[in-house]
Amino acid sequence: IILNVILAAPLPGRKHLALMPFPAPAQNAGARSGPEWAMALQTPLPRPAPPPPPGWRLLLRMTRPAFLAVTAVACLLGLATATACGSGFSAPRALATVLLALLAHAGANVLNDYFDARNGADDANQQGLFPFTGGSRLIQNGQVSIADTGRWAAALLLCLIPAGLLLALQSGPGLFVLGAAGLFLAWAYSAPPLALMARGLGEPAVALAWWGVVIGADYTQRGHFFIIPAVAAVSFALLLANILLINGFPDAESDARVGKRTLVVRLGPAPAAGLYLGLVLLAHGWLAVSVWLLIPPQAALWGLVSLPLSLAAAGLLWRHASTPQRLRPALALTIAAANVHGLAMAAGLASL
Repeated sequence: IILNVILAAPLPGRKHLALMPFPAPAQNAGARSGPEWAMALQTPLPRPAPPPPPGWRLLLRMTRPAFLAVTAVACLLGLATATACGSGFSAPRALATVLLALLAHAGANVLNDYFDARNGADDANQQGLFPFTGGSRLIQNGQVSIADTGRWAAALLLCLIPAGLLLALQSGPGLFVLGAAGLFLAWAYSAPPLALMARGLGEPAVALAWWGVVIGADYTQRGHFFIIPAVAAVSFALLLANILLINGFPDAESDARVGKRTLVVRLGPAPAAGLYLGLVLLAHGWLAVSVWLLIPPQAALWGLVSLPLSLAAAGLLWRHASTPQRLRPALALTIAAANVHGLAMAAGLASL
């Protein structure tokens, strides 16, 4: 799959027609005939020079580093559940876990830009709320090429394989399964033929991926699967799904034009805003009920501090669902709520 990204040819360039001035009517038999002028009309214009290979600053920008924090929070939550259960703490394995998870997220971001450029979604998106939606825009601004983007995504994801295998050998065989599932979701989210983001399945895929990050971080310390991280990660994963859901509002018009059938495109603004509120209530209700059932420790209830942020975002979304250009504060609140939720739970569990 990854080699396919490396070797995939860029999309064929569109042929530009050079409109030639029409001559005066032919005066002799040697004048050009109609078919010859039709051939002249199809003369392609010179293609612009491709951008130079990206330097390290552009390579970093292609990963959208400002949005990687949520993955670090997921790792901290998983490490905290292991510590709270008395499973010990290995600093080298914890550091490796965070770095590999960030690398996987960065690779998935670049891969998403690559396939959104190939399917035309980012080219068609002129009303996105940068930097929250619409990708990094580096391809569309002519700063990097589609081919270089594909090669960078492949390089990032290929680096995961040997490093992930080494961490799995140190932690346990279950990490092989989680790592393979994570790589699959990173590819299947953007790439055809699955292209989950275009089928209304992007939100469940994102929730599942970050649920796995929390479980995997716990596994690297504990050495086996356990119910507490699996339950504690659900509320965090649901709030992650809401990030993707609300990001679909500004992009809905352009997504629909290129056949990208996200949940917002499928449901429409009002039902999608209702779904957002439902996920907010489900996430925080799940956390409260799971603690009441004595599954995670009571300190996990610190995660409920994110509820006001989530409700404020839901209120703004409900008010401006049909005018997505006014959703920038709601987008920021949604990201803040997910990060605060995970950090607060991690802090509460680590305090035990």
